[in-house]
Amino acid sequence: MAARHPQAFVPGAWMQAQLARVEQALDAALGADDPADLGEAMRYAVQGGGKRLRPLLVLAACEAVGGHEEAALRAACAVELIHAYSLVHDDMPCMDNDVLRRGKPTVHVRFGEAQALLAGDALQALAFELLTPEEGVASPVQATLCRLLARAAGARGMAGGQAIDLAHVGRPMAESELRRMHALKTGALLQASVEMGAACGMPPEPARAALSRYGAAIGLAFQVVDDILDVTQDSATLGKTAGKDAAADKPTYVSLMGLEGARAHAAVLLAEARTQLAASGLGDTRALAALAEMVVHRSH
Repeated sequence: MAARHPQAFVPGAWMQAQLARVEQALDAALGADDPADLGEAMRYAVQGGGKRLRPLLVLAACEAVGGHEEAALRAACAVELIHAYSLVHDDMPCMDNDVLRRGKPTVHVRFGEAQALLAGDALQALAFELLTPEEGVASPVQATLCRLLARAAGARGMAGGQAIDLAHVGRPMAESELRRMHALKTGALLQASVEMGAACGMPPEPARAALSRYGAAIGLAFQVVDDILDVTQDSATLGKTAGKDAAADKPTYVSLMGLEGARAHAAVLLAEARTQLAASGLGDTRALAALAEMVVHRSH
């Protein structure tokens, strides 16, 4: 009998199908009529577009390990809520003071600073509520997902990276320092997205470790490309203020390596991500491979 070939994989079709699931689940999670227009501010922050890369990584990693789909969909929504809360707070005057996000006024511009602060807080709380349903997801899986997300969002992850960023405005950084900052600020949540998807199944330890390294590689690649786009694209294309890092005298991969050096570094990180997928030994990592390509070759 002839060998059976795996079903044809079309990255765009896979992404659209998963995005539809995520959008429907997010809409349901944000459907409550919260008091004093807080719910409106939360929905504005989450439903204003975006690539949904982090949820896609959760779902792709879960698929690769044959994991629990309901747990993965909850984790996908939770990590997107954490990402959205971080953007709300990051845009505020006490942080980056940005007025444009995803082509629209930022949350504090639209709703005021106090409501933006509360919306971010509420989105963070909702993320962990989604990870802990009364039934449908085993308690050990719930605990693992909460631990991974909390670590990635806290002082050893996103918040810690942002603190380093704020402390180095106008100050030079070595490549090792820049890498550490972005591994925390941007990379931790992307890496955790992959790890959370894997935690929805029971992959062998070598596969789990390889997926974690894949997540670390694309986490840094995302930031390198972000720095490239900040100096090569305009605000209309990016949907946010272009050139703001240079204007704020923040260290970036472009300022440290130059534009071509940063592009070469992104290519190296993509190659590392591919290497780790091959090392995982998992049967079907095509969705993860497609997402790595999207991270490095995106235009916004």
